[in-house]
Amino acid sequence: MTEKHKYLIDEINLQDAWRMFRILAELVEGFDSMASVDNGIAFFGSARSVEGELAYDTARSLASKLAGEKCAIITGGGSGVMEAANRGAQEGRGLSIGLNIEIPFEQIANPYIDKLISFRYFFVRKVIFIKYSIAFVILPGGFGTMDELFEALTLIQTHKIAPFPLFMVGKDYWRGLVDWVTERMLGEGKIGPKDLDILHVVDSEEEVVEGIRDVRKKLGL
Repeated sequence: MTEKHKYLIDEINLQDAWRMFRILAELVEGFDSMASVDNGIAFFGSARSVEGELAYDTARSLASKLAGEKCAIITGGGSGVMEAANRGAQEGRGLSIGLNIEIPFEQIANPYIDKLISFRYFFVRKVIFIKYSIAFVILPGGFGTMDELFEALTLIQTHKIAPFPLFMVGKDYWRGLVDWVTERMLGEGKIGPKDLDILHVVDSEEEVVEGIRDVRKKLGL
């Protein structure tokens, strides 16, 4: 090994060591900031939704109702469905939390957040979302929403977290995905029949509110 190669390897090792410290620092900050949150509801959905769209207006209304029942609303802190849910949380006089992410095209935090935490690493942000949520509300969205949906599904299926309710709001939007999961994944034995029970596809806000009331009662919250 040449001196140049050794120098490069040492530099890479040093960068990895500092990266571990940054990851640890983000986890510590997240745990410390969220320590008092024990009834968080995570909202996921498109950053591209705008006021007047069904997904935006539903997120806003639903978050307001849940905030009125003393739930903390947790979002990714950005625009669209995230903004709507944070906005509804404040209108319902509840705690509005944004877990923002640093990405190449800067995501600007929406103005309806009481507690804002910024993350460099997606996976650390996911840890905080999952750890402090007792239910997941999934509204129409894109790749990021799919990532968050299947992360929660996988952790529930594998019993890595409690079987918290997961509500997919908007039957028309989710029908194609659910049909594919049923016909292909279940049909070809890639998942079991009970795995479908994790999915709660709804149109009614009251179904979500009642489901979250039930889980809070079970948890004594």
